[in-house]
Amino acid sequence: MNLKVISRNVGYALLVSALFMFFSIVVSLLNGRDSALASLLISFLITFIVGIFPFIFVRQTSVITLKEGYVIIVLSWLLSFVVGMLPYILWGGPFDVTNAWFESVSGYTTTGATILERVEDLPKSLLFWRSSTHFIGGLGVVVFLLLIIPNASPVKMRLMSMELSSLSKSAYAVRANRTVYVFALVYFALFVLSSASYALAGMPVFDAVCHAFSVSASGGFSTRTLSISAFDSFAVEAITMVFMLLSSIHFGLVFLVFATRSFKPLNNPVLKFYLAALLVFSLVSGLSLRVAGVYDNLGRALWTGAFHTISTASTTGFAISDNAAWPMVANMLLMMLAVMCGCAGSTSGGVKADRVLVLLKTVGRQTSRTLHPSIVSEVRLGGRSLKEEQLTPHLLYVAVYLLILAVSLLLAIGMGLDVQSAFTGSLSSLGNVGPAIGDIGSMGNYNDVPSSVKFIFTVDMFLGRIEIYPVFAVVAMMFGPKRR
Repeated sequence: MNLKVISRNVGYALLVSALFMFFSIVVSLLNGRDSALASLLISFLITFIVGIFPFIFVRQTSVITLKEGYVIIVLSWLLSFVVGMLPYILWGGPFDVTNAWFESVSGYTTTGATILERVEDLPKSLLFWRSSTHFIGGLGVVVFLLLIIPNASPVKMRLMSMELSSLSKSAYAVRANRTVYVFALVYFALFVLSSASYALAGMPVFDAVCHAFSVSASGGFSTRTLSISAFDSFAVEAITMVFMLLSSIHFGLVFLVFATRSFKPLNNPVLKFYLAALLVFSLVSGLSLRVAGVYDNLGRALWTGAFHTISTASTTGFAISDNAAWPMVANMLLMMLAVMCGCAGSTSGGVKADRVLVLLKTVGRQTSRTLHPSIVSEVRLGGRSLKEEQLTPHLLYVAVYLLILAVSLLLAIGMGLDVQSAFTGSLSSLGNVGPAIGDIGSMGNYNDVPSSVKFIFTVDMFLGRIEIYPVFAVVAMMFGPKRR
């Protein structure tokens, strides 16, 4: 492998983080040089120097191998996590090394889990940096890199084919080298529209921008300990629901609706399945809250159930209620959604609704074959017949995902965490959802979780965000048999 090629491309990713650290410094200056100025300035200088170093001493190249591409992807994320924790460590407070690492990984992977017991204790510049990591991670540190690399570069084509899964490419009606621009265009449009909507609804501009960073990235970091409920505004809650939903739909479909000025692109089997699931889960959750007496008003119960259903499915994790007081049936429904989550080609995490639909159709086909061995049946999706070689990778992904979940659960229990927190924490971390149940629920935090378990959860976050296989590929390169 050519380490020079790798270092130059990873440098791009670090410079993106340096840019947002610079913006955070500006926020600090605008707020009277708050207490995070020095930590952000030092972090910016370190990140900028490390990021710019390869461009000074390494020549640009248009050649990149498959192995180098995977190393670039994995290293870009890991080093972003490392530089992202610097402002927290240097500022101090509740941020020891473990907590700073947890907050950084949770931010970049758009998980939204936090160790903070009182979010408002952070200075505004550090809150801005915290939300910025969502914005960087939502688009993806590698996608930022792809926006910089020239279109004609073979490096760009190779990295794009590895960063965007086959699931997410299917709904883009544009040339392959334009896919990343469509994704970025929709992403930035969601950010601009959500921040403007929040401001018009009465949210302070600083809070509007930070929450727009989170909602467009399906993150969940808020500037308030009580999350969205702190604003006590029906309009803010409604805006949040709309943009959480949009952020969890395939960006190619969202783009086509506006590009064609037609709702025809929404006639998509995966989208229909996803919206139907949200409707059913919202109704059942809302009714369970009313029956359990959490809310006396049916309308408020249904509204809260719908908000948290969309929040979980989109993996945003914003909250308007403390699910620690909810009946178990409602919480279990949320945890089921934390496995599936949103659609491929969006900023949400989880297995993806696409794979769940493929799995259900495959189970249906196998059931038919069991009852009628001579029948010729096939799995069809959106008018397309899926061959075995197209089905197998997605079914294997679901199996590997559940295996990682089981290993994480066992490790967390072995390290001293109670069974409920271990299970729901592993589920939420791997799905990049954030909030779980109980002490680590929608109004809780991960501060009291053992340090070793926090590390396990961050590994889950990383694997869930990068969709597992790139990490496996790099590990195989490092420890597998060497092949020429």
